[in-house]
Amino acid sequence: MGTLFIIATPIGNLKDVTLRSLEILKEVDVVLAEDTRVTKKLLVHYEIKTPLLSYHQHSKESVMEKAFQLLFEGKDLALVSDAGTPGICDPGNELIAFLLKRNSKIQIVPIPGASAITTLLSIAGIGTDKFLFLGYPPHKKGRKKFFEEVVASKHPVLFYESPHRIMKSLKEMEALDPKLSLVVGRELTKQFETIYRGSSKEIQKKLEENPIKGEFVLLVYSS
Repeated sequence: MGTLFIIATPIGNLKDVTLRSLEILKEVDVVLAEDTRVTKKLLVHYEIKTPLLSYHQHSKESVMEKAFQLLFEGKDLALVSDAGTPGICDPGNELIAFLLKRNSKIQIVPIPGASAITTLLSIAGIGTDKFLFLGYPPHKKGRKKFFEEVVASKHPVLFYESPHRIMKSLKEMEALDPKLSLVVGRELTKQFETIYRGSSKEIQKKLEENPIKGEFVLLVYSS
């Protein structure tokens, strides 16, 4: 039986990849990638020629079955997402659950690396021995409840947001509690990385001054 390696990849800057990750990506037989085009850029940059197999949230069970068969044949696999760690706000958890259900003795090895969550926490300047991570806000159903949970939390809350909904999220939090403090990271580790600090209203004003592009990570807390 082969081994499945869960490999964290850079969240933006291609240099933020570990030596161990590169070594394993070279050695495995197949790399399961969320978007093969994105992963290809990383592999080409480091002259890695390992074959790619597409695995994403819309993949059918047949893809997971193929992964199991490869492992059963003794092949070693790596699972990567477009950015960060597979299985966190990512369909990697479904593959892992499927494989363990098929054979609970499959060896699954985590290879840690870059994380948008810890990257933002590291520069927050607040106590972060306890925090709550909520992934992405729902697009429609459950959205109000989501932000009520954010506002009511006794601990700092982190979540991701897209450029298309960042302003909406900030306005919803302002309506619930205008005194909340935020640290917002945009395009972390990339060329145009920007860190915003202030209230929901203050950050809305800053974002209005520039075109809203890139993915966001938000840290919300009571000051």
